[in-house]
Amino acid sequence: MHEKRTEYPKKKAQMYQLLQDLPKKYNVTALVRMEKVRASQLLPLRKKLLGEVEIIGIKDKVVQKSLEKLDIPGIEKMKEKLTGQCLFMFTNMSPFKLNVLLGKNKVLLKARGGDIASIDVVVPPKNTGIAPGPMLTEFKENKIPTKIDQGTIWILKETTPVKKGEPISTKLAALLGKLDIKPIEAQIVLNSALSEGILFTEEELVVDVDKFKEQLMQAAQEAKSLSIEIAYITPDNAQQLISKAAQSARSLSIESGFLTDETNEQILQKAHAQAQNIAAKLPAEPKADAPADKPKADAPADKPDAE
Repeated sequence: MHEKRTEYPKKKAQMYQLLQDLPKKYNVTALVRMEKVRASQLLPLRKKLLGEVEIIGIKDKVVQKSLEKLDIPGIEKMKEKLTGQCLFMFTNMSPFKLNVLLGKNKVLLKARGGDIASIDVVVPPKNTGIAPGPMLTEFKENKIPTKIDQGTIWILKETTPVKKGEPISTKLAALLGKLDIKPIEAQIVLNSALSEGILFTEEELVVDVDKFKEQLMQAAQEAKSLSIEIAYITPDNAQQLISKAAQSARSLSIESGFLTDETNEQILQKAHAQAQNIAAKLPAEPKADAPADKPKADAPADKPDAE
């Protein structure tokens, strides 16, 4: 008969203790599902994040038992996310920043049958170094033109057997592997993250950095326009507000006819133009009549005959 085990194996006990200590040590506990991760991605990531993020791969049964003993707000919700083998990340950086950082650390991997191409799969013309034989059939099936030269298979011209977003067949994946072409772009994505008692889901953790930058720039511009409109002075808008006030004062001076050294010329020009306009609308004055000819003096009446 087998003896009943009275204690956990040393490795599991160490993992259990780590999961008791690290969630208390760090502000953020993040979860990654291992089915979405290849082992080749982890080693360079561990080196790059050394000192900022602690990464631990562990099976769900050990995690479940460990999390049950933790008195951390929100940790019970994370237990519901645990299925299969998981990867935990512990850090003091924002979970959104961590997810963005992980997104920047993409790696190209060799394809497996059924994978979707992350990029256009381009096969360049070159000497493959592969001896002719059954491999010629594989090149032909994938419509990659070849020739035999100096005892090896040469690819004649650049070919794109699969474009981005298309599935990669098992035979093509095997051929690309032999040509050392890696068409699968892989990255680690947080499945969930617990920060300050709030559990963020995978969808909530995704940040479109470029779009966020555009929104920030637009908000800053709108805030600046509003501050100028309501004359709220800040270091960023002071010069524009002063220019706007000076222009308004100048316009008011001209409109009201208040003479200043800067506006007297324009006010006089405006007054002159208004005077000309008024003059143009007045009726024309009548011309003076020519003087009439003087009437001739009446001829003296004939004197009556003397009686």
